Amino acid sequence: MGLTALEVQSLIRAGLPMAEDIDLRIDRLDEKGVLARVPFHAKLVRPGGTLSGPTIMALGDAAMYAVVLGRLGRVEMAVTSNLNINFLVKPKPVDLLAEARILRLSRRQAVCEVSLYSAGNEEELVAHVTGTYALPI
Repeated sequence: MGLTALEVQSLIRAGLPMAEDIDLRIDRLDEKGVLARVPFHAKLVRPGGTLSGPTIMALGDAAMYAVVLGRLGRVEMAVTSNLNINFLVKPKPVDLLAEARILRLSRRQAVCEVSLYSAGNEEELVAHVTGTYALPI
């Protein structure tokens, strides 16, 4: 492992002030991947009473970044080069969780997958993300 969960959380919050705004948390980082969280807050809700799409996408992207940092260490210049998201069901008004893992890692890129779900309902995916991070050479 390159970094701990707390180190990754601190690094993301320092480099991306929006992570503070949504209270991004990295709950777990291990050889399987990352568990990231955005605590539920009314300011993240859109009309219709559900979490906003930008909040869901931000957590998916941040979880990919976290899993890359966790595996490779301080590669702050790793950037999202592709992100595909499928919104599947309306999230519950609870914390949103994201489990991220690396599918393939090469010298130039990391291909990742993220499953997002409402806390307490791990069986029902809220969204599914696949993406690629370009790695600094």
